[in-house]
Amino acid sequence: MKRLILSIFLNLAVISLVCSQEVIKVTTSNLNLRLTPDSTSEILTVLPKGTTVKIKQDCDCTWIPVLYDGNVGYVKAKFLKTPSKESSIGYAKSTQVKHYKNSKGDKVQSPTYYNAAPAGATALCRDGTYSFSRSRRGTCSHHGGVAEWL
Repeated sequence: MKRLILSIFLNLAVISLVCSQEVIKVTTSNLNLRLTPDSTSEILTVLPKGTTVKIKQDCDCTWIPVLYDGNVGYVKAKFLKTPSKESSIGYAKSTQVKHYKNSKGDKVQSPTYYNAAPAGATALCRDGTYSFSRSRRGTCSHHGGVAEWL
């Protein structure tokens, strides 16, 4: 009996861990972030097309709560998509990582797609790439701007 209870408890713990993991999605169009899950609700802000958002759980919901730019609100789920497979395997899309020279003459890795923040990343760009910029000025400038500072 104790083994059965322990087994049930462990299964519930695993399920809760899996369900609590954040999921990365990308907006497919300019998307209204609303105060409540209703099309007539107040619009808090507009998420630009290609913006990366984190949601708590992927579901077949009509509305999904998201955190964006300090605002917690709801977006229509049908306007969110999972990033492409290349960007969700944990490595750069191509095997060759590109670099550039910043304004101080330092060699810096160009923004690159990863499924989670890699070591050295300083910002998540709105197009889903991670920036390795060493200054805030110009970070993600060709990638839709900064979605989140790391």
